Amino acid sequence: MADDAEERIIIVPLRKVIDTPRTRRANKAIKMIRSHIARHLKMDEENIWLDTPINEAVWARGRERPPNKLRVKTIKFKDQDLVEVTLPES
Repeated sequence: MADDAEERIIIVPLRKVIDTPRTRRANKAIKMIRSHIARHLKMDEENIWLDTPINEAVWARGRERPPNKLRVKTIKFKDQDLVEVTLPES
């Protein structure tokens, strides 16, 4: 990791995804992750890059049953104005 990057662990609550129709819950969960990270790191949503394991974790139980919360690791690159979101290593 470079010196100009900031790394944080964030827990994203996804409880409100239950309010959406069953067939759109996983899609909504991805959008909620992106908006939550954007709000907490003060970035635009288009500058947030979600890694493939994030998508696989949300879709693991199908589109109707995404997780209630998700623990993610964010790396904010200050010189590139970019945020990379991945799963933390256990």
